[in-house]
Amino acid sequence: QVQLVESGGGLVQPGGSLRLSCAASGFTFSSYVMSWYRQAPGKERELVAGITRSGSTNYADSVKGRFTISRENAKNTVYLQMNSLKPEDTAVYYCKADRYLGGGTILRYWGQGTQVTVSS
Repeated sequence: QVQLVESGGGLVQPGGSLRLSCAASGFTFSSYVMSWYRQAPGKERELVAGITRSGSTNYADSVKGRFTISRENAKNTVYLQMNSLKPEDTAVYYCKADRYLGGGTILRYWGQGTQVTVSS
């Protein structure tokens, strides 16, 4: 049974930090590209950061220099370290796993999300 379980969200003041974790099970974690997305109320879900199987990373412009994505294959876990948080970072954060099989076929799994609220 495939599971992606996010944790680490919560309420933090502007300028503060949080570390999100996404624990995976039920599939071969190291074979998947992992990403963090977020969705604020009334807005589309957007990509925050991604990390390939080899560890290459990419970030949304809005979080570059503040957020860091990393993965620990031995623990089947991907992390998102969020520093210098701003109120506009408030959203539900989701973990996604993708495996590209070729021929346009993608295996994709989503977590249930964790709420991050940045407010004084």
